[in-house]
Amino acid sequence: MRFLKLFTCISLILIFSLCLATPCFAEATAYVWSPLDNTTKETSSPISETNAEATSDTENSNSTSGSNTLSLESGAAILIEQTTGQVLYSHNIHEQLRPASVTKVMSILLIMEALDSGKINLTDKVPCSENAASMGGSQIWLDPRETLSVDEMLKAICVNSANDCVVAMSEFIAGSEEAFVQMMNDKAKDLGMKDTTFKNCHGLDEDGHVTSAYDISLMSRELLNNHPSITKYTTIWTDTLRDGKSQLSNTNKLIRTYKGATGLKTGSTSLALYNLSASATRDDLSLIAVIMKAPSTKVRFAEAQRLLDFGFNTFSFKQFGKKDEVVKNISIDKGVTSSIDAILKDNCGTLIEKGKDKNIEQTLNLPDTIPAPVISGQKLRRNFF
Repeated sequence: MRFLKLFTCISLILIFSLCLATPCFAEATAYVWSPLDNTTKETSSPISETNAEATSDTENSNSTSGSNTLSLESGAAILIEQTTGQVLYSHNIHEQLRPASVTKVMSILLIMEALDSGKINLTDKVPCSENAASMGGSQIWLDPRETLSVDEMLKAICVNSANDCVVAMSEFIAGSEEAFVQMMNDKAKDLGMKDTTFKNCHGLDEDGHVTSAYDISLMSRELLNNHPSITKYTTIWTDTLRDGKSQLSNTNKLIRTYKGATGLKTGSTSLALYNLSASATRDDLSLIAVIMKAPSTKVRFAEAQRLLDFGFNTFSFKQFGKKDEVVKNISIDKGVTSSIDAILKDNCGTLIEKGKDKNIEQTLNLPDTIPAPVISGQKLRRNFF
């Protein structure tokens, strides 16, 4: 039997004890995973690379690229593994289509970045402008005389897809919706979303407001990987606002019906038809399925579930280590302290076809001693195979 050979290149950070006073650079090293046998060689995508880079090679080598072997009715679809970004299924993934309210994945991402950076807080009170109150489509009927907290706004956006709330948040963060949309496009460029141009922050139909299934998977992955607390909102099935006076019900029905569902966002208009970015996690395997231009809401949920089922039935995720996990204590030669801990910068692991994960051996390739001086947070150089 031919064994699977996997090499995963991992970034490490050196964390040293408080008594270390002299900063300097550590010698280069690497963290390598090797199998028991060398008859087969496959290289997984480096997890710590940017979203665009982590998915580019796997997209090109994906055997189902554009083949639509699942006979989907939707205009475009993609399935990716969330941690690595590896493309597992693709159908018209770069066709530019109207995203409808799936646009709000990017809006929510920028809100979460503002929260995590300390620019805004969940308890901040957000006013409602006449512009925000005038939004059509999905809304909670904001009144220009009222304010809601950022927490309440996020809940309304994630659960009820509230257009008025997302516009109010865009104005609160950037000063105007136009400035916020520029932030959206700048972030899209940073993520390698080459098929995307945003014209608004809510997703109502507007000429030139387009993206692709592939780009939606990129921003969905960025949101879930770097701001996992968002699932506190995206997994709410029903809730209320305004002291129970306003009822909220999640537009993503998979939250209630699909095991392990973690989100993420629905969208539909008469021109865009029915779109969905659906995420789920089972047994350490996290998947994101994107459906665009489905002919009905029933089809979008059914085909997203079909993609997720395909992923969970075909693949598993081999976890090698978790972020901030100490992997080795390393001695320091001529340092003011005797040793440091080498820790993982990010979660690390790789995607494997089911049944091929039993003959993998994990090998740690780090020196026993490194020379002083050492800088806290120093990234050890990665070796690529």
